[in-house]
Amino acid sequence: MNILVLNGSPRPNGNTAAMVDAFAEGARESGHEVNVVNVCQKKIAGCLACEYCHTKGDGRCIQQDDMQQVYPLLQQAEMIVLASPIYYHSFTGQLQCVINRIYALDKPKNLKKAALIMSSGSNHVYCGAIYEYQNSFLNYLKLEDMGIYSAFDKENKSQEKLDELRQFGLQLK
Repeated sequence: MNILVLNGSPRPNGNTAAMVDAFAEGARESGHEVNVVNVCQKKIAGCLACEYCHTKGDGRCIQQDDMQQVYPLLQQAEMIVLASPIYYHSFTGQLQCVINRIYALDKPKNLKKAALIMSSGSNHVYCGAIYEYQNSFLNYLKLEDMGIYSAFDKENKSQEKLDELRQFGLQLK
């Protein structure tokens, strides 16, 4: 399976990155192709709501930024994994820009499955991200939910949590 991970963490060695690495290691070990896009290291602007993509653009966004590197990966992906630290009840702004720009494609053609990975310093702050994941990805795009994984406080970077994410990757069918 071709898996695209959109990592919305600005910290390359942070908690979210550790969870993504553990998942990707397990998934690759299980024979899956995994592409991780660290969106905070890209220059990706928010959607302009210009509708070029759905009128003259034929599914192409008018903005020529690093999102142009992400669109082919989205079109090839059979599974998408959203990964983000949760700072204020939702995804990071950088990840939100990428999510909004998926609009140009409407529904990526091969996408069938989704998962969510979140980290935070506190528990019970995930509601906004979960709501968007369930409504925008699972319901609107009609994707199969492969799981929601979260870590907070001392769980972050714990061997138990990293093993859980690695197992998740290993067990994907």
